[in-house]
Amino acid sequence: MSIIVLGSTGSIGVNTLNIARRFNLEVEAITANGNVELLNKQIEEFKPRFVAIGDGRKRELVKHKRVFIGIDGILEMLELSSSKKVVNALVGFFGLKPTIKSIELNKELALANKESLVIGGEFINTAKITPIDSEHFGLWYLLNGKKPNRLIITASGGAFRDWEIEKIKNAKLADALKHPNWAMGQKITIDSASMVNKLFELLEARWLFNTPKIDALIERNSIVHALVEFIDGTTTAQLSNTDMKLPIAYAILDRVTEPILKPVDLLKLNAIKFEEIKEERYPIWQIKDHLLNNPQMGVVLNRANEAAIEGFIAQKYGFFGMVDKILNAYKEFTNIKANTLEDIFKIDKEVEQFCKREF
Repeated sequence: MSIIVLGSTGSIGVNTLNIARRFNLEVEAITANGNVELLNKQIEEFKPRFVAIGDGRKRELVKHKRVFIGIDGILEMLELSSSKKVVNALVGFFGLKPTIKSIELNKELALANKESLVIGGEFINTAKITPIDSEHFGLWYLLNGKKPNRLIITASGGAFRDWEIEKIKNAKLADALKHPNWAMGQKITIDSASMVNKLFELLEARWLFNTPKIDALIERNSIVHALVEFIDGTTTAQLSNTDMKLPIAYAILDRVTEPILKPVDLLKLNAIKFEEIKEERYPIWQIKDHLLNNPQMGVVLNRANEAAIEGFIAQKYGFFGMVDKILNAYKEFTNIKANTLEDIFKIDKEVEQFCKREF
């Protein structure tokens, strides 16, 4: 078996290559944005046929004969590749076109780029997609073909889960980056603190499992990843130690026949408790129901969030000021409707221009 790894130098990509190494999988193609040092190490070890780099200025630093540049290069590389399995671990809007191209080419897609479904889920055939997010993997694992009454995913609560609300209003970047459970990239950590990331995951689940009956709860241990409530009144939960190698293994291997993680030591667990996500601490949560019932608004949320985060990083406003910017943009575009995939790109540009004027 051979695979393609889009975003091979990020956390998901590195873990995917760990699985490839462990199970002796061929890696036909890899991509990176700008981390050439790690990319070259991966080229030396896995000897892929094709390589792509997002930052064309670093093309000459890549130690490979077949190097493709930018999004168009990635799409061409996908067309030339014979591998039937693609791991899309690209970040942001950039990952949408490779998702669509992989499906058009009838490849099986292991999807970590949640923005693909957040932005364009209405126009994407999810039949060829296996989710890599731990929460969506947990839902998939629990459902096993059964019909749910309600789906529930969990959140850590982010950096401000225990702060006094008055203090959160003017919190700075350094505060938002102090995640209580683990170290992640800058944007995802900010999204965790604001709970935008969980809105993205709810919308992703909305498309993957074809239901708007989805919710999220805070579970501080990050041991329970997903729960499914069934029509008979029972609720089942998926527990595991947090390690992305588990969903990756299920997404790219034909069968998982040996341990991937150490089992949860139940005797060492802290008490498992679920908490409501409250709007006064997470103001973005006020649009949750509207978003799930109007999922085409994902493109607005995504672009407004990216723009607002840029301003927050530049210290133009405090943390709640950033959230207010996102909510204002969301309300400005509540009447939008995309009829085609091309409309998605047009709406994204409209939202981007609005944000440049107003943020």
